This record gives sequence, C-alpha cells and structure tokens, in this order.
Amino acid sequence: MPSNKEADLTTAVLLYAMRCLAEGDQQALRAMNFGPKELDALKTMSLADLYRVDTLRVHCLQISLNRDVFWPMLEHLQHQRESEDLQRELLVADAPLEMMQQLFGLSSREYTRWRRLLTLAPAVGRPPELDEADTHRLWYAWQECLTSEDKNTLAAADYLGLQRHTGIGLRSLWALVQRWETYGESVGCIPAERVAENGP
Repeated sequence: MPSNKEADLTTAVLLYAMRCLAEGDQQALRAMNFGPKELDALKTMSLADLYRVDTLRVHCLQISLNRDVFWPMLEHLQHQRESEDLQRELLVADAPLEMMQQLFGLSSREYTRWRRLLTLAPAVGRPPELDEADTHRLWYAWQECLTSEDKNTLAAADYLGLQRHTGIGLRSLWALVQRWETYGESVGCIPAERVAENGP
C-alpha cells in the first residue's frame, strides 16, 4: 500500500525522536512534548512498527512554524546556493586552485572533483604573462572596481566581473592582481604614465 502524507510526516518525526533518544538529546524530546511514558513506548518500537505507520491516515503531531528560525534558515540556504553558483561560474571560467582555496576554502580534492563534474579539461602549466597593453587595461579596470566599491581587496564576484570586462583569463588575472595586492603599486606593474606622475 502506498504511503500518504500523514504517514510520511509521522514516520519522519518518530525516526527523529528515536535518534534523539539514542543520542540522549533530552532537550529536543522535551520540546516535542515527549514525557517518560512516551519515551518508554518509543524504546519498544521496531522497524516493523514504522512500516505499519504507512497504513495510518492521521498523525499525532502539532506542527507550528517558528518564523524566527525559518527566515534566517532560508536566507542561509540562499547564500549557500548563490555561493555554489558563483563557484561553478568561476570554475567554468578556469579559476585556479589557489583562487578557489583563498576565496572559498576549497580543497584540492574538491577542486578536482568539481572540475570533473563540470567536464573541464585539466589545468596545465603556469598562466601566460600578460603583455603591456593587457597589463595596463587590467590595472585600470582593477582600480576602477576598487574605487567604485570603496574596498581594498576584490570579492569573488569582482574577479568574474573583471574577467568578463577585460577578456583576460582568470589565471593570469588572479596572478597579477595578487601580485599587486601583495607588493603594492610598484613601478614594474603600473602603467608608464602613472610612473611619470609619481616621479622617478
């Protein structure tokens, strides 16, 4: 006999209560209004009893929504979903391992697994060095991003935006921006006109 929604709800809650009992989570059991008699009855329940619940079309539960928990939970799930979507976008755009480790804490094993799931070719070798024109273009785009957002360092979405704006590969882009953030605006990496403005 197929199960029904009432039976599914009761089975899920009874399984949860049995796990709480096994783990000694008395606080959760009290919150569900399980008293000593109910706990004794719960101890005698078998797997066969849970299968028999499928024949019931009623449940013994009072369900209420805790909005103080519900909305933060949904917000957290949305943030997680958006973060995972962004990670996939970055990986498809050939984000290097170091970038994913620093921005998301992704391990090398997770990085490799995701690339396989997304059927991406293995990354080989160092990123190519940018020529002077691309370096200048990236530098200006990087500065504009920092200024417009009033920040000192880029977020993950900013790197994706820079890649789309400049057309420069994420591996080269990441390597150069990290160099600038680490060593500052040295003469070797900023446009010649800025060097002239600052003097020798």
